Amino acid sequence: MGYRQKVSSYDVLVIGAGSSGCAIAARVSEDPNLQVALVEAGPDYERAQDTPDDLVNSHNNSYNDHDWGLVYEPTNGRKDRFPRGRVVGGSSAVNTTIALRGMPEDYDEWAAQGNPGWGWSDVLSGFKRLERDLDFPDTPYHGDSGPITIRRYPSAEMVKQQQAFLDSAEALGYPYCADANDPDGYGAGPHPMNKLGRLRISAAVGYLASARIRPNLDILADTLTRRLLIENGRCCGVEVENAAGEVQVIRAHLVVLSAGALMSPAILVRSGIGAKAQVESLGIESVADMPGVGENLSDHPALGVICEVNDASLIDFDQPIIQTILRYTAKDGKKRNDLQIEQISFAGRPGGAPMFMLAPVLEYQYGRGRLTFSSANPKQAPGIENRFCEDPRDASRLAECVRDTLEFTQGGALAEMIKAVTFPDLSRGVAQEDLEKLCRKFSGSGYHPCGTAKMGPVEDGMAVVDHKGRCHKVAQLVIADASIMPSVPRANTNLTCFMIGEQIGEWIRTNKSDYGL
Repeated sequence: MGYRQKVSSYDVLVIGAGSSGCAIAARVSEDPNLQVALVEAGPDYERAQDTPDDLVNSHNNSYNDHDWGLVYEPTNGRKDRFPRGRVVGGSSAVNTTIALRGMPEDYDEWAAQGNPGWGWSDVLSGFKRLERDLDFPDTPYHGDSGPITIRRYPSAEMVKQQQAFLDSAEALGYPYCADANDPDGYGAGPHPMNKLGRLRISAAVGYLASARIRPNLDILADTLTRRLLIENGRCCGVEVENAAGEVQVIRAHLVVLSAGALMSPAILVRSGIGAKAQVESLGIESVADMPGVGENLSDHPALGVICEVNDASLIDFDQPIIQTILRYTAKDGKKRNDLQIEQISFAGRPGGAPMFMLAPVLEYQYGRGRLTFSSANPKQAPGIENRFCEDPRDASRLAECVRDTLEFTQGGALAEMIKAVTFPDLSRGVAQEDLEKLCRKFSGSGYHPCGTAKMGPVEDGMAVVDHKGRCHKVAQLVIADASIMPSVPRANTNLTCFMIGEQIGEWIRTNKSDYGL
């Protein structure tokens, strides 16, 4: 569709139609007196019948057709692709549809760092407001009428290796957990997922399907944001480029940057907002010296235990890629549910050796990476340096999780399916020291980047926004996406990004004066 401005100036302009951006646009446009625009670099599929299968089919991720084509450096000397959704719906339109919330302590830690309104008791309202939980609608910590439908696979719908994973977890002494979003829960059970059959309930489906009919909401797709326009310390709009390469300006009273933890910092830097020396080295005039832009990159380090199976008929690339999860606490006991193991139904390529994968994941990360910027060109992606497991606390706990994962391959229902463990090479040793070395060399991303424009009080020199998402040094600019998280929650960030959109969207709609409206 592309850029098609219908008014001379918008009240609220949201950049990025991902999980947070769609939620904000939907919530703010509930006020018919606010003219809202939602800008997205990728395409928009307005009708269900026009939506490509890779976006509909939640049994597997969409890897190529709606991707930014990013590359990252997970550990020193390694590079790999970093999938991110370039489409209305953002990464929620291409991901695995895991609908975990994180631990209450995650959000209490955010609040303790000078961010009132983000403790567990505060964000629970946003989580409840966004969800329609089909399995636990009557519990006090779930919602039953939100835009994002959530359910869990019952045992009758489990593929064989997923059920075997749960059986093995029970045999290994892990408790059964019927609801991984129970604030007090832990153990193994079905994943909460925002999908219905194959249908992925993305932000585009959940939030925009009903909102896009509103006359005060414009969705401007195929529209790349080049930079923010800053005049006298105030953000007054954006410079965009449409699919034909034409550069245009969209003006607004309030600009909400929701392009994600990788693209939001890049847009800030191109706009002169970031570390002064970094910005000026790219030939950009410094507008606001903010050294925290692009720093504090937080994510979930993970590994894959690859298993060749005895029975090739087990592996069907048309099966749901994931259905179950095990959450538990490392032996040091300092951070509850800081470890996670998932069963991945298939691995490798169709036609190759029949394989599945077990994924040990570190859910509470101490280490931090960063983004790097080498060009003012809006089509030049930032560098992504995760630096996984450089912090010894991360390496030791992920190594513990790998060792626990290997126990699933050594006995019980799942082990009976396994012909051989093809990675890691067990002959190289499975002692703690061996596994820590493995983690420092081979750990990769859970694809949950966040923290790169973190929120915090103005006294924190690395904080970019305050607790309401307002930029500390540029008026009328709000950032609202995974980049403002001070740290990654102990969960896939899908639901937390929806929640951020819910919270800030409602604040803008109901407290306009706080946002200069």
